[in-house]
Amino acid sequence: MNIFVAKLNYDTQESTLLDAFEEFGEVSSVKIIMDKFTGRSKGFGFVEMPNDDEAQNAINALNDQEFDGRTIVVKKAEPRGNNNNRGGFNRNNRNNRGGGGGYNSGGYNRRY
Repeated sequence: MNIFVAKLNYDTQESTLLDAFEEFGEVSSVKIIMDKFTGRSKGFGFVEMPNDDEAQNAINALNDQEFDGRTIVVKKAEPRGNNNNRGGFNRNNRNNRGGGGGYNSGGYNRRY
């Protein structure tokens, strides 16, 4: 099971997260997501555990608990395609705010 871990301390290391989850069973992988521009943690990550029962026990035990000085959120990761409310353009949920103006809109007056 893929587990989403949020509200992590920005200084939390993957090895520390691994240690916490290994108390509940085998851990396949741990990944803390880093900002590609700053190299700093984004404060969330993912833990993969092959046994779903062990993963669920880890979720139940660690969710809303203090970890590295922060109260973390731990839940089953949702596939990216399942979330339709991610912002941006959605054909089924248009905002009818009207269109943009033409060439001469917005106070630009062209003189001939």
